[in-house]
Amino acid sequence: MKKTFLFLLSAAPLFLTSCSNDDTPAYVNEDEVITTVTATFTPASGGTAITLRSRDMDGDGPTAPVVTVSGPFTAGVSYNGTVTFTNELTSPATNITDEIEEEGTQHQLFFRQSGLGIFTYADTDNNGRPVGLQFNYTATSAAATGNLTITLRHQPDKTATGVSGGDITNAGGSTDAEVQFPVTVTTP
Repeated sequence: MKKTFLFLLSAAPLFLTSCSNDDTPAYVNEDEVITTVTATFTPASGGTAITLRSRDMDGDGPTAPVVTVSGPFTAGVSYNGTVTFTNELTSPATNITDEIEEEGTQHQLFFRQSGLGIFTYADTDNNGRPVGLQFNYTATSAAATGNLTITLRHQPDKTATGVSGGDITNAGGSTDAEVQFPVTVTTP
């Protein structure tokens, strides 16, 4: 009896692995390398665009990202915005934005700030839920200074409470990119 039990115990892994139907490799959507995030804000009534850019050429390496902001926002002005994602480690640089748009049901951008203005989504995925590659921003009506954090989430729960309105709290998923920009809103 003891020998039979030991045989069954030692043979169990063979039965478990041989019963598996893993002959077909699983599709893995590997994270893309994103070195550069560029947010462009164009005044809806015309004028000079404001560009926010973060370049991080060593990822989680020791060198901090280079963050630039081309100028202040004007209080009360509405802007049409876009965000692009690029991998500048390839030659030529690879635009990741198209892939994010194609996989819109699996991605969403979040714009976090306090007292700087109001963001609204201007694009949707195939299910009618926000993506955020295109957006509208209205700067607060008073002068302000603060930080704007733009986060790209992969596989967020777009049906969770507040997520479709831009609240990242219940989004879940994993962060593909997150950058913080120092922002100023000035009065005309």
